[in-house]
Amino acid sequence: MTTPRTRPRRPGGHHIGAYGLLGLTAVLYLVFSLALPNTFPTLDTLDSILSNQSIPAVLALAAMVPIVTGAFDLSIGYGLGLAHVMVLQLIVNESWPWPLACLTVIAGGLVVGVLNGVIVEFGRIDSFIATLGTGSMLYAVTGWITDGSRIVPGPQGLPPAFTDLYDSTFLGLPVPAFYVLALAGILWLVLERLPLGRYLYVVGSNPRAADLVGIPTRKYTVYAFAASGLIVGFAGVLLASQQQIGNPSVGLDYLLPAFVGALLGSTAIKPGRPNALGTVVAVAVLAVGLTGIAQLGADFWTVPLFHGGTLLIAVGLAGYAARRRLRGGAAARDSPAAPPPPPSAPAPGAGTAGTPP
Repeated sequence: MTTPRTRPRRPGGHHIGAYGLLGLTAVLYLVFSLALPNTFPTLDTLDSILSNQSIPAVLALAAMVPIVTGAFDLSIGYGLGLAHVMVLQLIVNESWPWPLACLTVIAGGLVVGVLNGVIVEFGRIDSFIATLGTGSMLYAVTGWITDGSRIVPGPQGLPPAFTDLYDSTFLGLPVPAFYVLALAGILWLVLERLPLGRYLYVVGSNPRAADLVGIPTRKYTVYAFAASGLIVGFAGVLLASQQQIGNPSVGLDYLLPAFVGALLGSTAIKPGRPNALGTVVAVAVLAVGLTGIAQLGADFWTVPLFHGGTLLIAVGLAGYAARRRLRGGAAARDSPAAPPPPPSAPAPGAGTAGTPP
């Protein structure tokens, strides 16, 4: 009787799935460079992409962390708006030293993240509903603080050291790009190399199994939301340094791009699960695409159209990659083991064990 043979997985398919999005970035850059040879393949365009897309990248990483645990934080856009308004409120209207104002806002983001996690896990409320509700409350606090108007610095402006957080360069490149790389590196280390990251992935893939093996799912989900809130607070500091004016409604513009980057990133590098490096690659694809479309002279409505269409594609691809990953794991578990070697025939005149010859 022959046993069924499983078809070996082709390594090329894995590489295409893992690095296809990175290859798409290179293809888009090449296409736009050929179409716009005088404007697109320039150092100014590269600086613009690295600078303008740093805050969306940071916020996408913030959105990615709860997704690891199977939750969604829809309050990140509202939290970003409140954080950047609070930084300017403390510096401009309360005359706080800018380092203290920034640290206070980042700590406040951490508190908001913990509250989100507690509401979701201990209140047993779906993360979509819970974070949408807390986000609306954050938006209300933003309006209360600003009274619906902008916070504008006086004639003396903001401290140069504070604006240099965003405007300065390092090694000839915008310094915000290095913030993104450092944050992505930290998240990669935590999620891929530390036990905390493995626990978060187990909680997201199978909460019941996590409970059975003794992983406190509630605690680790709160950790994920806390990390998200902390990163949102940091993004708010960067946005305040970039905008230099407190706009109570600006944070909502970053919500959709953040989730597009986080979900699309789960189809790259580690297909089938959210990961930090894939998120950065996804943001790079979006940045190159949007920059090329803008330089081609597209109308303003193409930006939300691009984000909305990409979000639908990202959700579909993320679901497909996750199902493919699960099927691959199930096939590995269900594949039959190699049959044991047949017993050797007894020698002539010899009997089996317990049977006289």
